[in-house]
Amino acid sequence: MLALKRRCSLVLSDSGGLQEEVTAPSIGKFIIVLRTSTERPEAVEAGYARVMGFEKEAIWREMEARAGRGRPSEGHPYGTGDAARKIVEALEECPEKSWMGPE
Repeated sequence: MLALKRRCSLVLSDSGGLQEEVTAPSIGKFIIVLRTSTERPEAVEAGYARVMGFEKEAIWREMEARAGRGRPSEGHPYGTGDAARKIVEALEECPEKSWMGPE
């Protein structure tokens, strides 16, 4: 699925998870949301998503308008993918490392 998202021109889905995933720096794709509402307004506000509902002609027009346009935004509303690195760095700087267990 990751390879498909990286290679496609745009994504159509009703999945909230995909609405988040397409904003990742390594993906950066536009998603047409096939629902009448979304719990991920950040993706819409950042320019990665558009809630289209179910009207076929409107969806086709949006697909034609968006296909091949590249990354919709330079922003990343759900983070930049470096949280794990930041957590490890913070833990390594912690003076009290008893949480690591016996050495």
